[in-house]
Amino acid sequence: ATDASGPVKAVMDAVFEDFKSMRLPAPVRIALACCINMCGAVHCSDIGLVGIHRKPPMVDHEWADQLCEIPLAVSACPTAAVRPTKVEYNGNKVNSIAIKEDRCMYCGTCYT
Repeated sequence: ATDASGPVKAVMDAVFEDFKSMRLPAPVRIALACCINMCGAVHCSDIGLVGIHRKPPMVDHEWADQLCEIPLAVSACPTAAVRPTKVEYNGNKVNSIAIKEDRCMYCGTCYT
């Protein structure tokens, strides 16, 4: 998933003067979908943005077990590209996840 705040702020900065001077037709719908599932009917908006990841997620094995509920990350992946694994980190075995890059469709569901 794409963080919506950055792209939305950039678009609003670009069209703010048009809103102030009323050069845009009213109402104008601007929407951002954070992945290719396009929740929020982005395709029906006047200005629609779709955030698409282009690379599989990078896993920080130091923090994965502490910040991520690993079973939820595994079950959230629609293509089963995320799997649990144990990794040796600083001499200790830690629970983490592994990404099968060939199965990943870059939806970003594992981020959320």
